[in-house]
Amino acid sequence: MNKVARMRNNRKVWSIICALLIISLFIPTPYYIFQPGSVEELESKVTVEGGEKNAAGNLYLTTVFSLKASNVYYLAYGYFAPHSDLRKVDEVRGDMTDEEYSKLLDHMMTLSQQYALVAGLRAAGDQVDVQTSGIFVRSVLDTSYAAGKIKIGDVITQVDGHPLQESADFLDYLADKNPGDVVKLVYVRNGKEYTADIQLIELDNGVNTAGVGIVPEDQFKVETERKVDINAADIGGPSAGLMFSLEIFNQMTEVDITKGYEIAGTGTIDLDGNVGQIGGIREKITAVNRKGIDIFFCPADIFPHDSNEKDVLDEVKKEGYDVKVVPVKTLQEAVDYLEKLPPKQ
Repeated sequence: MNKVARMRNNRKVWSIICALLIISLFIPTPYYIFQPGSVEELESKVTVEGGEKNAAGNLYLTTVFSLKASNVYYLAYGYFAPHSDLRKVDEVRGDMTDEEYSKLLDHMMTLSQQYALVAGLRAAGDQVDVQTSGIFVRSVLDTSYAAGKIKIGDVITQVDGHPLQESADFLDYLADKNPGDVVKLVYVRNGKEYTADIQLIELDNGVNTAGVGIVPEDQFKVETERKVDINAADIGGPSAGLMFSLEIFNQMTEVDITKGYEIAGTGTIDLDGNVGQIGGIREKITAVNRKGIDIFFCPADIFPHDSNEKDVLDEVKKEGYDVKVVPVKTLQEAVDYLEKLPPKQ
């Protein structure tokens, strides 16, 4: 082979390699990359009517940075980068589309803020009226005849002409139904009302033998004695509930519970102030350590499958982080802990 032929072959080889490299940029992988996110102070995000914003320390929410590994290069980065975790797409969002997953995260954050508002105000002694107003569709089973008609994010308000205020009403109505029966649902999507006839499927949930095949969640409205503004439009998910409620509580009380400490935390909150498990706890404690936080509240492990407390304590020990981790079961436990602390010197 002469020199000119070899050069041509080399150019062909390099052309093929370049083409493969370019093509690989557009081949998605079935993974998300999770890394430590931001640690954001809450006093500027939460405003309670008549409340005080003169805390000596700060309360912070914590986030996890997530990125879809859209090609093999991102995947390689996620594999080798420190404090990164790769998770399969179906582990993160199941069979939901990106749009459905985004809508669910937005709903979960909105719900988290409402729960935090109720829990925080009640803990400070305010009266709060909570009224259920329909059923939020959290997911739709693939085997359901509602798939393709009812979508995640829809709010069901009636079944066969019967108004629905909460999930219990829905389950009670379906209790006497059989698989194959058809019900007429009225639901709201993006502010517009729709109807759909849905054939019931057989269930094996220990409650009803027949159902629509959705995972319902109560939709509710909250009426309070004072206005509370929470500005967290760029944050999704429910894990900031505990810290939102602590910030609301602190602005309403005469005693500053921060006492000069930098206090971060994570955990869902419900209407009664119970703290629930969250995802990404290892990434969050890493972000907290980088920020130089004094105290980190995390959900306590209560049930056998809970792992937040074990995981965060393991990460602190493994990495040698200098953060005081405080597991709590309720908002009141977090308040009690802070009230007993001496002021920071």
